[in-house]
Amino acid sequence: MIQCKDCELCEIGPEGQKVFKCDPFNNIKEPECLAKWQLIRLDMLVAGYHGMLQWQKKLAPLQDKIFKYMTREIEDIDESEKWKQTDDEEDERDEKI
Repeated sequence: MIQCKDCELCEIGPEGQKVFKCDPFNNIKEPECLAKWQLIRLDMLVAGYHGMLQWQKKLAPLQDKIFKYMTREIEDIDESEKWKQTDDEEDERDEKI
């Protein structure tokens, strides 16, 4: 099994980052390359998920404030329209009698 650093489809950048030019559908050298490629993609997915969690942690307090504000506004609207419901209920009681 050849190592990625020895493969012509792998380039190592100036800061040590590896750039893989292998494509699992076209130019994989060995079967192990596919397993490595899958691990790299999985690692990228996990890194993306962690990034999303960090944003969610930053936005959580703001979301809580917005939710509390909207709840308060909805309760205020319900309270302001309560007089309509009480008048309608009284009319219905009068009609039944």
